[in-house]
Amino acid sequence: MIRFLTAGESHGKALTVILEGIPANLKVDVDYINHQLKRRQSGYGRGNRMKIESDKVEVLSGLRFGKTLGTPITLQIENKDWVNWQDKLDPYTPYDVEKISIPRPGHADLNGIIKYNYDDIRNVIERASARETAARTAAGALCKIFLEHFEIYTGSFVESIGGVFAKDNFVENIFNNKNVIDAKEIASKADESIFRVLDRNHEDEIKKTVDDIIAKGDTAGGTFYVIATGLIPGLGSYVHFDKKLDADIALSIMSINAVKGVEIGKGFNSSIIRGSQNNDEIFIDGESFSRRTNFAGGIEGGITTGLPIIVRAAMKPISTLAEPINSIDLSTMEETKSRWERSDFAAVPACAVIAEGMLAYSLANALLSKFGGDSIEEIERNFMDYKLNYFNQVKENFSKDINAKD
Repeated sequence: MIRFLTAGESHGKALTVILEGIPANLKVDVDYINHQLKRRQSGYGRGNRMKIESDKVEVLSGLRFGKTLGTPITLQIENKDWVNWQDKLDPYTPYDVEKISIPRPGHADLNGIIKYNYDDIRNVIERASARETAARTAAGALCKIFLEHFEIYTGSFVESIGGVFAKDNFVENIFNNKNVIDAKEIASKADESIFRVLDRNHEDEIKKTVDDIIAKGDTAGGTFYVIATGLIPGLGSYVHFDKKLDADIALSIMSINAVKGVEIGKGFNSSIIRGSQNNDEIFIDGESFSRRTNFAGGIEGGITTGLPIIVRAAMKPISTLAEPINSIDLSTMEETKSRWERSDFAAVPACAVIAEGMLAYSLANALLSKFGGDSIEEIERNFMDYKLNYFNQVKENFSKDINAKD
């Protein structure tokens, strides 16, 4: 199985991620990983930190001549802002900096110092920061490379920011299963927009809202979709709660900073309609099974149907506000205004890119669980044998005389 561990603080020397479980002999283009990091940094409404950093990975282990070794892969991302923070964060210097005692509502500040018995909120801020997601994006990029070897792609687009939704029917159309959806094309089109939306008119409306929010020192959240295409039926399981693919996907995306809600397929909307309106009718499409619609979002009973996986997530507004609200100064235990830490005003486009990598992580694990193998060649043989034969195998199984003896 694939697993990864990130390390590093927001303004420390670097972020590091160690990823194990990627099979041997997979071709890895480091420029592809760097491109995913650049996508994460893009978008209108980002803070000044993005003007400082230009994220790129340094490969420390696990690759040789552009291919994986099957051993742990170590990637490092330099924090260029470290030079501006070294005096405050260097672990080998005496503690002579001013301690932070005013927690910001909405962040981990207060809960963190209670849990870990700190006397300085800076200790919480540095690791709880969304800066950590740069390392996750790098790990997700490796998972995307693995999936793309099997022509499985992930992509995303922003549905809304600050309550401004598009007026077209694109979202509804992705559930109707009448047109072929290509996650790669969706992501490419979204990347052309500063808000990663699919309609330029929508972009103009959002910009007006975000400009107004910035002028007021406020922040905005939003919703986005992350989609995977090129899948086959049979990834995931109904056998145990922790093997259900939709549950794993929800965990992966819910773990992203500021994400407060995740839906698979029609999600909450499915609770207000009838079963006859919600279930996806089955039919045979050539040499495979398909559905008339895709309200289930590509997963039934914790297992992929072969249709696109459709995930919707909600990101809350960034909690750090340039125009502060009420808090408490822990050094005096008196009410005061919360402090401002350099931050974004709207980061929904970046969140969607991070979610692509986290969805890829869940899918890569599901694929490995199904087909196993230590090398990409071994997994490919298992995968192709299943992909080419599962439909005929079903026909053969159900055409047997049930009364016949073995």
